[in-house]
Amino acid sequence: MTVDKVLITGGTGSFGKTMLRDLLKTDVSEVRVLSRDEEKQDALRNELRDSRVRFYVGDIRDRESVDRAVSGADCVFHAAALKQVPSCEFFPMEAVKTNIIGSENVLRASVAANVRSLVCLSTDKAVFPVNAMGMSKAMMEKLAQALARSIGPEAATTISMVRYGNVMYSRGSAIPLFIRQIKAQKPITVTEPTMTRFLMPLRDSVALVHHAFEHARQGDLFIRKAPASTIADLVTALKELFDRPDHPVEVIGWRHAEKLYETLASAQELASSEDMGDYFRIRMDDRDLNYQAYFSEGDQVTKTWDDYHSHNTEQLDVEGVKSLLMSLPEVRAEVESWKASS
Repeated sequence: MTVDKVLITGGTGSFGKTMLRDLLKTDVSEVRVLSRDEEKQDALRNELRDSRVRFYVGDIRDRESVDRAVSGADCVFHAAALKQVPSCEFFPMEAVKTNIIGSENVLRASVAANVRSLVCLSTDKAVFPVNAMGMSKAMMEKLAQALARSIGPEAATTISMVRYGNVMYSRGSAIPLFIRQIKAQKPITVTEPTMTRFLMPLRDSVALVHHAFEHARQGDLFIRKAPASTIADLVTALKELFDRPDHPVEVIGWRHAEKLYETLASAQELASSEDMGDYFRIRMDDRDLNYQAYFSEGDQVTKTWDDYHSHNTEQLDVEGVKSLLMSLPEVRAEVESWKASS
């Protein structure tokens, strides 16, 4: 599907900027960036110097600013969110205002503006959530599916979602922190070495969104399959890449509301999924408000599935993690500059 005008909410974040640069490689006529950080917008404007990019200062918590940005857009990629687990734990109502109420504003504004496709970004933390961030993202998914169900498959707007795990080298993630600690010759601080986490480069998360845009039916949720590793193997891989095999590691204990492993899809969801090779398509539960069906009709298929999580996906060893890390331009540049200065 060709698009002319695209809106990215949270377009100055890690995902938003990668998506923006990817879109600018196409013949799109306009990409709108909606965010509340004018300093980041100004830096991005000066960096890109592309007349097709339009910057909208606003907040998804404010429906009027969302309406302005959405009007006339062909598709919307909804990436704006509060994503840091500790921040959301200490300020859960802020997560509610942005991730739930703000997302509802984007959903309603997109349908009102007859946007052709709206793709909402979610997280593995929305599955069996144990923290405020995951809970707010799970509610975002429910809002999206509820609206998709109510407008139906014939509506002008197709609403879909994507769910992925940790994006490697994204802002606030562990990898850039560990690299800074190595370069500063400070101990690498880890919470629990046996924890496993999905490892997904930004390029794969962008490909996931494109996949949703091209293949979505009303209410679909897409998951990209991804490998994982233990935190211990991730740290060892970084130490070896930076030729610091004896660099100290300090185990600081679990942070607020952390999990031993992350789940991308539950067994119940996989029972209604379609395996698309590199992706799962999870179909929306499209039952109507006949509540009898919820109480009288069971589903025996789920018992044949396991949850899809970072403990049972493909496990990378240290060499596998090193190879994946070195496929990231940011990590490669950090390693090369470190070795050049050593």
